Amino acid sequence: MDELDGVADVDDAQRHGLPPLRSGGPPTPTRMMRLRAALRRALPALIVFAVMRLTAVAALSVWAVHVGRHPRTVLGMEWDSLWYIRIAHDGYGTVLPGPAGSGTVYSDLAFFPLYPALIRAVGTVLPVGEVNVALALSWIAAAIAAAGIYAVGELVYQRRVAVALVALWGVLPQAIVTTMAYTESLMTAFAAWALYAALTRRWLTAGLLASLAGLTRPNGIAAVAAVLTALGMHAWRCRREGRPIGRCAWPAVLLAPAGWSGYVLWVGAKKGSPGGYFAVQRRFGSAFDFGHYTLYMFKHLMLAKASLGQYTAAAVVAGSVALFILSVLDRQPLPLLVYSATLIGMALGDTHFFTSRPRLLFPAFPLLLPIALALSRTRFRNVAVVMPALAAFSLAFGVYLAMIAKSPP
Repeated sequence: MDELDGVADVDDAQRHGLPPLRSGGPPTPTRMMRLRAALRRALPALIVFAVMRLTAVAALSVWAVHVGRHPRTVLGMEWDSLWYIRIAHDGYGTVLPGPAGSGTVYSDLAFFPLYPALIRAVGTVLPVGEVNVALALSWIAAAIAAAGIYAVGELVYQRRVAVALVALWGVLPQAIVTTMAYTESLMTAFAAWALYAALTRRWLTAGLLASLAGLTRPNGIAAVAAVLTALGMHAWRCRREGRPIGRCAWPAVLLAPAGWSGYVLWVGAKKGSPGGYFAVQRRFGSAFDFGHYTLYMFKHLMLAKASLGQYTAAAVVAGSVALFILSVLDRQPLPLLVYSATLIGMALGDTHFFTSRPRLLFPAFPLLLPIALALSRTRFRNVAVVMPALAAFSLAFGVYLAMIAKSPP
């Protein structure tokens, strides 16, 4: 186990109910008992999440069969999923022409490598086809992400808040991506557990998980920023108190950004330019413009008719900003705030499909903590009205995104 000393002082640890921190040695029966107890506490949240996502798959499958399409094709062979499947099967090197006359060329180097690498590795052992493996990995990662989200919620607040947090994450309008061959589930799983490890001062674990999050998606760098923030707080506190930083902290500083920066540098080397990865992204229409395109879209939505996906995207973006302000007022731990702020900044500053903004914000689960806290304090009859309504909209909107919308989820 890593050396555990840092982000919070002893009083903070006791206030959040953290377990006694020890280092070294194999797992003891006490630790196994703690693990089983943690799983029992998280079980209601995981059951709620599983029911919601399985219901979504069932609803989408019924609609797909009704219109003459195979559910597996809808879930695993649309939009970005095709790129990941192709990379898993053939490796990198595919380029496709853009719209006629545009002169645009799309390259698969825009897609980070961990998810297709896992598809290929598991598919080699279990030859059931890349699509089936991709979907299985996404579903398993979603369950692991839900467990990590619960762990963070329970650590920062308490069990009722953690259960509400997982339930809210599972009924977001864009939650359909957890059942598709997309990378959001995998990235959120790594990020959630990286945040938990950072908040409980398991530095090497936090650095490794942040590195894997950064190797999964471009916005995985949010987990890197959060872990580095936690490490910086730890170093500042140790210096102020005149105690050593610890032998595991410095390696974690180098490990956390290794996945994201390693892939970006590798693409740059292949393209013969340090900014080669960002040039590839620009070919897809994705660049950082400090929010000019987002503001243009909000203006457009006020002056002209738009699609349901665009209006929902605008609501999610505006809601995310409002929830971030509430998160700051609630004095969430700084690593969580940095994680959410990085994801919001990347989503608002991107010039790609506006309707994809909710998906870019999907891993930002700490933004839901203010709502989860409110739900945990309200009467059950109110929760019994709010949650089914959110679930119904999530199911309907998920079917719309996957089956009807003309733009990617």
